Amino acid sequence: MQIKHISAIALQQRLADDEMLFLLDVREPVEFDYAHIQNSVLIPLAQIPARLTELDPEQEIIVICHHGIRSLQAAQYLRQQGFRHVLNLSGGVAAWASDCDLTMPRY
Repeated sequence: MQIKHISAIALQQRLADDEMLFLLDVREPVEFDYAHIQNSVLIPLAQIPARLTELDPEQEIIVICHHGIRSLQAAQYLRQQGFRHVLNLSGGVAAWASDCDLTMPRY
C-alpha cells in the first residue's frame, strides 16, 4: 500500500488556499509543545490505535512528525484501517521550519 507524500511547501500552499485538511501530529507532547504547525492536533504515535475513533476516515489527513518517519508509520496504519485520504508530510516539522516558517524552533 503506497503512501502519498506532500512537501512542506505544497502543504503551506494548500493551507493558504483554505483547504480543509486535518493536520495530525504524531510526535510526543514535549516535541509538540516545543514546536508545531498551527492548527495541528496531537495524537502521539503509540496512542493512534486507541484514539482511532477521533479521526474521520473520509477527511483528508496530513500526518506529521519530526522528520517523516513516525508519520509514515502512522499513515500506513491509517491506510490499513481503511482511511483512504492520508498523506505523509515529507521531512516533517523540520522541513516546515526550514522551508515555510523560519521562526519555528528547531530541534
